[in-house]
Amino acid sequence: MVRNIIGSVLAVIGAASAVASPFQAWYNGRHGRDYRVEDLFNGITGTGSDLWVSLLLPFVFAALVTLIGLVLRSRLLVTLAGVVVLGFTILWMVRQGQAAGSLSLTSDGSGLGLGVAAALGGGALLLIAAAVMSGRTRRRGGGGGHRYVGDRKRDGDRDQDDYRDHGYDPDMRDEWYGDERLPPVQPPVNGPQRQDDRGPEQQAWDTGEQPWAQPPPDDTTRRPPGN
Repeated sequence: MVRNIIGSVLAVIGAASAVASPFQAWYNGRHGRDYRVEDLFNGITGTGSDLWVSLLLPFVFAALVTLIGLVLRSRLLVTLAGVVVLGFTILWMVRQGQAAGSLSLTSDGSGLGLGVAAALGGGALLLIAAAVMSGRTRRRGGGGGHRYVGDRKRDGDRDQDDYRDHGYDPDMRDEWYGDERLPPVQPPVNGPQRQDDRGPEQQAWDTGEQPWAQPPPDDTTRRPPGN
């Protein structure tokens, strides 16, 4: 959070410095807004330029990219803005050196002016801001409330890794707790036994005969006399 704030402040300062540089002297008192963008590709001429087709155009574009990068907390966009500013400034220096034969810096105001220093400093601040920013922080488990099978699998793998980080290997739990676990149930030596197996004696229902039962009492003894 703090890194993003510091990076944002540096990026805003760098973008503002780059946008303000065309309104300052670049070479021999000539302002950056007097140089056309097409002169950077076709060669520097003494022809003046309109404001929105001058060196101000790429710097304004870089400032807009910087603002979008700060809103999205994108280090890539801020880096791109710094590369645009430095790229156009260095390209102008190459073309100006070819036109003038050399680049000079004097104390009487001739040669390179403060506008070039402002553009170079602004581009450098943008790159520094991109390096300072921490960017977006990714939330664990995704941004939404829905969880999927793949998420649970990844969480399970992550939990296994956490156990291994603390010196616990789930695959070794049988070896660790082998003495404390209950012994497995062994089958009987003579095979499965029937619950009603009482030994060699054969049960009545095994012979196919009905078990013996006491005969019913004589009903004649219960009849009243005279019947």
